[in-house]
Amino acid sequence: MASTPEDEVLHRIGNGVSWITLNRPGAMNAVTPDQRERVIALLAEASADPGVRAVVITATGKGFCAGADLRGAPATGERIAGDVARMIRLGAQRLITAVLDCEKPVIAAVNGTAAGIGAHLALACDLVIAAEPARFIEVFVRRGLVPDGAGAYLLPRLVGPQKAKELMFFGDAVPAAEAERLGLVNKVVPAEALEDTAREWAERLAQGPTRALALTKQLVNASLEGDRATALAAEATAQELNMTTADANEGVASFVERRTPKYLGR
Repeated sequence: MASTPEDEVLHRIGNGVSWITLNRPGAMNAVTPDQRERVIALLAEASADPGVRAVVITATGKGFCAGADLRGAPATGERIAGDVARMIRLGAQRLITAVLDCEKPVIAAVNGTAAGIGAHLALACDLVIAAEPARFIEVFVRRGLVPDGAGAYLLPRLVGPQKAKELMFFGDAVPAAEAERLGLVNKVVPAEALEDTAREWAERLAQGPTRALALTKQLVNASLEGDRATALAAEATAQELNMTTADANEGVASFVERRTPKYLGR
């Protein structure tokens, strides 16, 4: 019996956290178009669902994501001008954009190798937790390819242009500990502690002021694009919007009343 997108991307919601799990361990979770579309849809659902207040993206087996599954790609001789650009725009770029634009904080729990678009899927997340065996590989140069899936956008913002070029020019595997030192990863944990650590972080976020977190995510992401005046104007607007939320009122009231706030995500 053929597998379905629901089999290849597992999904569950618990304690306000949407868990999205790539599930093709035999292929090191190389992502297919069907998987990609399901992940994009689940991220959109997370944004719209008030019951979801954080997201975790992880995978089964020894690999987080070995890149794009190219087995269904057309042969070189069958392409015409514009085909590749359209494929990248509608495929890898949409996947990464879905993570960046998700209105809930997204955690990557990287269990193993993250290569190519798999590395970029992890690095697009707001927080990255890696198991000790995990490694990150800008594999494109090994295949004579240009990085896609927003890699040349994400990496310089995380490690600076010189280091980004080194990673992309050589395509060497970066172990989890080195990735943490470079700033690609927030935390490295033993493999057996990965899920529990991701759950702890995600549930902590899920108990937070959801709209404030969404606006903070937007501010940080946008700050890398514009000038100071634009960033400060966006900050003031975000604060104005956030002060209309119940959670902002609760946060202020709890401070005045010297008690722990109870945020509801709205």
